[in-house]
Amino acid sequence: MSIIILIVALVILLCVLAEKFSDKFGMPALILFMFIGMLFGSDGILKIPFENFELAENICAVALVFIMFYGGFNTKWEVAKSVAGKAVTLSTLGVLITAGVTALLCNVFLKLPFEESFLIGAVLSSTDAASVFAILRKKKLNLKDGTASILEVESGSNDPVSYLLTVIAIGMINNSDSGNIFVTIVLQIVLGVTLGIALAILSGFIMTKTKIISEGLDMIFVIAMVLACYGVTAFLGGNAYLSVYLFGIFMGNSRIKNKQTLIPFFDGVTSLAQILIFFLIGLLTFPHQMPAIIPTALAIVIFLTLVARPLAVFLLMLPMKCSVRQCLLIAWAGLRGASSSVFAIMAVAAGVSMKQDLFHIVFMVSLFSVAIQGTLLPAVANKLLMVDDNSDVRKTFNDYQEETSLQLMRMHISEGHEWANQRIKDVNLPTGSLALMIKRGKETIITKGNTKIHAGDNLILSVPPYNTNEKEDLQEKYISKNDVWCNKAIGELQLSKNELIAMVIRGDETIIPDGKTVILENDTVVMYQEK
Repeated sequence: MSIIILIVALVILLCVLAEKFSDKFGMPALILFMFIGMLFGSDGILKIPFENFELAENICAVALVFIMFYGGFNTKWEVAKSVAGKAVTLSTLGVLITAGVTALLCNVFLKLPFEESFLIGAVLSSTDAASVFAILRKKKLNLKDGTASILEVESGSNDPVSYLLTVIAIGMINNSDSGNIFVTIVLQIVLGVTLGIALAILSGFIMTKTKIISEGLDMIFVIAMVLACYGVTAFLGGNAYLSVYLFGIFMGNSRIKNKQTLIPFFDGVTSLAQILIFFLIGLLTFPHQMPAIIPTALAIVIFLTLVARPLAVFLLMLPMKCSVRQCLLIAWAGLRGASSSVFAIMAVAAGVSMKQDLFHIVFMVSLFSVAIQGTLLPAVANKLLMVDDNSDVRKTFNDYQEETSLQLMRMHISEGHEWANQRIKDVNLPTGSLALMIKRGKETIITKGNTKIHAGDNLILSVPPYNTNEKEDLQEKYISKNDVWCNKAIGELQLSKNELIAMVIRGDETIIPDGKTVILENDTVVMYQEK
């Protein structure tokens, strides 16, 4: 037992080091996680014999549950909702088109039986959010026209559709009696949506309106509810991955307590889940079998990357007024990763018998996709002029926390203000604050104790952050060009009686607003709300 624990510790440490190496060589870390698994596997140095696909399926299913949950939990709906229609179209119709075209090409050009072709298309029809955003975050790249949010929501929500297609394909190959397919689809969607939202509302009510959960047990409660959401939905025949994803979105965008503690915790859990999945994928592989399937895998990579994915994107996005450049970038960013490999493991564990080695084909396709598409993604975004240098991709996620450190404040000194014509050392500054500079016309004055304040000055103060209590909340709202608040004065907004816009962050400037202040595109509005 001690040897097993030691090996587990060694694997995790190697994966942590791999993350650093990936930064140095510009290679996605997920590839290195696979290679570490191969290093430990039957053809590797340690030669650990592992071919238990049933056990791997169970482990990977639990890991994928938390990846799906955190994908929803960390999605900032205020930013994503303006592009949600495009993203959901891609994650539903786009998946169907991608799977169908890939299956057709495999059947026609590779001469594979239709059922096997359909299974390959189904398994590879979803994209991997973790791969895309690991790259965007490391390179600190945001994408124009809400493209980052489109990819985020699409990648997070297309796994349930791919899973459903995979289940149907497995039933077709195994000739299992799955009943009426239409009824199965409707049941999966209805139960997945209903149970995900219902359990999120219940969990939010318990966390905000009751004292059932003892102090410090919030994380354990959320873990339990995530597992319960998956288990109940799967038991009743619903789409458990869809349920967990929706559960995450509703929980992540609700005003639950200790959210800023939950986010880094589940970020760590998700990282561990990704390491576990990709390590197991590598552990299950037999490199000596790969040369035989490389031609097939390369052909499928070409089908997916150059035909199926672009066709789905252009057919669906051009009518929705996306530019050609945006469509090209979305098509290129359709990386295959963890979920495709997990669904392949699920198919093998279900006893699917194919002429082709499904698991190793999906492994090679995912490897090519992450290595080539992933590595070139920043260059492609730059070449297509789709990089937004004026914004931060982290603002599309709930773990972005600029609002927790309100460090700078601008105070305008009007005629008759009690500080006018006073020296800095003679005025009563707010406790803990410091006068940094004075903006006087086009002049910037670094203040000292004897610096005199004039009427018309803008005094820049450094102020300590304010920690709210349980009955108060400070929320950040990023203003996109499609936001209903964009180009409106604060006085025109329909705010509730317990809401107040405390400040507007505009570039490097912090504005203390009044009713006449107009909110502009790319502003960050900090709101004070009493619960």
